[in-house]
Amino acid sequence: MEALKLEYVGAIDPKVEESAYSKVTWRLVPYLFVCYIFCFLDRVNVGFAKLQMQQELGFSDTVYGFAAGIFFIGYFVFEIPSNLLLQKVGPRRWIARIMITWGIVSALTMYAKSPESFYVYRFLLGILEAGFFPGIILYLTYWYPAHRRVRITALFMTAIPLSGVIGGPLSGWILDTFSGASGLSGWQWLFLIEGVPSVILGVATLWYLDDRIAASKWLREEEKQLLEHYISQENKTKTRHSLRHALLEWKVWVFALTYFCFTAGVYAMSFWLPQMIKSTGVKSALAVGLLTALPCAFAAVGMVLIGGHSDRTLERRWHIFIVSVVGAMGVVISATYPSSTWIAVLAACAGWLGAASLVSLFWSVPTAILTGTAAAAGIALVNSMGNLSGFVAPYMLGYIKDATHSLSLGLYFLAGVVVLGGILVLAFGPHRPK
Repeated sequence: MEALKLEYVGAIDPKVEESAYSKVTWRLVPYLFVCYIFCFLDRVNVGFAKLQMQQELGFSDTVYGFAAGIFFIGYFVFEIPSNLLLQKVGPRRWIARIMITWGIVSALTMYAKSPESFYVYRFLLGILEAGFFPGIILYLTYWYPAHRRVRITALFMTAIPLSGVIGGPLSGWILDTFSGASGLSGWQWLFLIEGVPSVILGVATLWYLDDRIAASKWLREEEKQLLEHYISQENKTKTRHSLRHALLEWKVWVFALTYFCFTAGVYAMSFWLPQMIKSTGVKSALAVGLLTALPCAFAAVGMVLIGGHSDRTLERRWHIFIVSVVGAMGVVISATYPSSTWIAVLAACAGWLGAASLVSLFWSVPTAILTGTAAAAGIALVNSMGNLSGFVAPYMLGYIKDATHSLSLGLYFLAGVVVLGGILVLAFGPHRPK
């Protein structure tokens, strides 16, 4: 296909603009949303597997926390190379490769029998999934300008809490229904059943996604030119940095620390919420799943509304800070009243709202200043460094729980970490443009 002109000729027709972005949104966001649901579900379903796996295999909370977290070591090591390969190979083929291979390894985790084998499967899962999320964030910058990106990112990232809405009841049902079927434990069926859809979606990605606007056959030529115009105009306002510049830019490292603080809250809620609810006296795995779905559903609605308000006002710093305080308050309340099921659920609503909204609001900050190779490397660096909290938070909580027989002290500390991230954005984040 002949390259499109980047300069849009003539007056911009609002109807053409809205039609074009509506087509892009309906084409990309629902599909990427479903992919990310299974991505996050395969990443955190060990939280439900733990309800049976820990007792059957005799794993301590420290072993579980280390296995849950070692995923992020592999993720960290391969994140930047993966995102640079995505830019070189193209999003369609590389995202498909990521999904197919992580789905296979996630399913194979059913064969974990010892702490060492559990660690290996989780580490490999991190290596193979590395690059998916930052790759999607980079991919969205190929289609949407900055002033539309927070709402779209929020829609995409509602997959995080909605993976709990879907995955909680589904995981509980699998544990209760399939336990003992064909000689396999419920937790083994859990890994198998939830890993297969990722492989299927990975294969579908090869024909469904388009690498760039110019390659899309479902947009009219004038719509393509208009979308290309907005992207090219935005890129002209950014300084094109090299990979070296991205790695040496101090703000990138501040963003990485900030994201570390925010994702600590996400993974604390994801990996430990089922156990926290079970510890209040809930016996059935399905009941635990249904109760964990409530905070996730609440957060999914809240993060879209908050992201939309942030886009309309073009304000990021105070939105992020206030939401960080709300999320931290939820974590503190859940730690203060650990024996009440409904207080735990209500506190989790605030905690999940804060955690989910923070990660979607956050990505409007680094994507506003990076482009080209620096965007691929910078986004991957921020995401990989930030996601190290996925190792630190579960392992720390497991260690503290084994040492003190309570999660409270660890949860208080994590609440402070989340607020620290809000303070960093307030201090170093971009001000609202005039």
